[in-house]
Amino acid sequence: MYAEFIDSKIEKYAEEHSDQEPELLKKLNRETHLKVLKPRMLAGEYQGRLLAMLSKLINPKYVLEIGTYTGYSALCWKEGLQKDGEVHTIDNNEELKAIQERYFEQGDAEGQIKLHIGTALEIIPDLHKDWDLVFLDADKHNYINYYNMLIEDLKPGAVIIADNVLWSGKVIDDKAQDNDTVALREFNKAIQNDNRVSNILIPVRDGITVIRKEE
Repeated sequence: MYAEFIDSKIEKYAEEHSDQEPELLKKLNRETHLKVLKPRMLAGEYQGRLLAMLSKLINPKYVLEIGTYTGYSALCWKEGLQKDGEVHTIDNNEELKAIQERYFEQGDAEGQIKLHIGTALEIIPDLHKDWDLVFLDADKHNYINYYNMLIEDLKPGAVIIADNVLWSGKVIDDKAQDNDTVALREFNKAIQNDNRVSNILIPVRDGITVIRKEE
């Protein structure tokens, strides 16, 4: 959904005039809300269609996703993947592995989605891929660490997409000083001031920043 300041009728109209959620993702959406804690972490129908569209526009060969949750967004990234491409998705919650693998099996007959369980900062250096697309959707205090680890080696034209950058609007609330809010403010500021990239913060759902590595 859009941020709260978007009129609900406009939001509904936008959803009605966008691609509809594929049946497999609709099923995963329902199951996540019924069985998994914090279902708000799921990308959801409208945001999922945005992610899928971005993937189709970028047409990546290698996607790195940091934060798998139940696997919804990984399946969205796969929609625009090249035929010989791979989505590498990392999560540190082994309890979700069963649902992730079950839906990957149904939606990834080619075996293009590679699931890694563990600490992203430790796993990423061992993957050795030329990433076209990176999605940040895990521990917010490490966004800047993931970014700094990856940005220098990304080729021009590569894209980083960061989720939850508005953090329920707390990033503009001076009274909000919790660690995640402070970390996201610092991340947003760092991206805005980095002349190696161009960026746009989109107020969709909880805020998505699209970052492109420049020449």
